[in-house]
Amino acid sequence: MKTILNVIWLILCGFWMFLGYMLAGLLLCITIIGIPFGIAAFRIGLYALWPFGYTVVDRRGAGAPSCVGNVLWLILAGWWLALGHILTGIALCVTIIGIPLGIANFKLIPVSLLPLGKEIVPTDQPFAAR
Repeated sequence: MKTILNVIWLILCGFWMFLGYMLAGLLLCITIIGIPFGIAAFRIGLYALWPFGYTVVDRRGAGAPSCVGNVLWLILAGWWLALGHILTGIALCVTIIGIPLGIANFKLIPVSLLPLGKEIVPTDQPFAAR
């Protein structure tokens, strides 16, 4: 079932989200200061490409730098990304077939708001990062 949902997701919106996050990651990696944010964008982009079967967990020992980075990310890009995921999720939930896809879009909101200090792991190993 995960594979079918991932393929439908990929066709409808996952590929475009992936491209957007990859482009943002490349732009962020131009400067040395933006490299951690670029890596976070790449991580979210891969998660947005194939979200079913994966979950987000907190990385232990992330520390204060990821907290400061999350505040900067939230102010500069996070709330725009979260708003985009909310609107896309609502649009997908209009049809019965789109409801699982809308829920997957809502699942992307927390990691798009505060991506630093998070790790994406398979759902059969949710505590692998701990």
